[in-house]
Amino acid sequence: MNLILHVWRQKGPKEPGKLEQYEAKNVSPDQSFLEMLDEVNDTLIKTGKDPIVFDHDCREGICGMCSQVINGVPHGGQERTTVCQLHMRKFKDGDAIYIEPWRALAFPIIKDLIVDRSAMERIIQAGGYTSCHTGGVADGNAILVPKPVADYAMDAAECIGCGACIAACPNGSAMLFTSAKVAQLASLPQGQAEAAERVCNMTDAMQANGFGNCSNHYECQAACPKGISVKFIAKLNREYQKALFK
Repeated sequence: MNLILHVWRQKGPKEPGKLEQYEAKNVSPDQSFLEMLDEVNDTLIKTGKDPIVFDHDCREGICGMCSQVINGVPHGGQERTTVCQLHMRKFKDGDAIYIEPWRALAFPIIKDLIVDRSAMERIIQAGGYTSCHTGGVADGNAILVPKPVADYAMDAAECIGCGACIAACPNGSAMLFTSAKVAQLASLPQGQAEAAERVCNMTDAMQANGFGNCSNHYECQAACPKGISVKFIAKLNREYQKALFK
């Protein structure tokens, strides 16, 4: 099939950007979205033009680097699917596809479809860890964790930190991302010792790095490629209120 691509092109953070039109010809429905872009880039390079710059790494739906807004929806809108796992069979011959970078105040554009997501790393650096010395590998039965608690923590730990929740939120909020990291550790025995300090530090870092506030649109949950639930935002709010009393 043949497609028309409208791709955001921007040479640098301080340069003006615009949508440019390209043709994707003879696209196989079995190709992934990134493979389709690879072929478009091959054509651009052969004709002496600059290729479309985009992030990618694992191409297995694990790392979340393939951050693109496709037709107005982060990762393309297919449930629990990253861009690299989005296949061209979702589109039809002659379709026009609009491809843009994440849009959020905290995500300045570096070039084309690549944005600077280091603000998310600064939230993790503020407290997304346990600071105790772990030594060697602990025995699996040394600290017993009830299965419901372990399942809850694993649900939160599925977050891959791609930023789709932030790009989907009309306020550019990082509440879903931050809450998943807070809830994961706050629910486990190893993370409870620093729970109060952690939630305050990470919430402060979220606000300091230009992320907006949550206003319960739930777009974050809908866009998340791992299906992270907004129930973790409620957990973050509870942890924050508990920390204020401590």
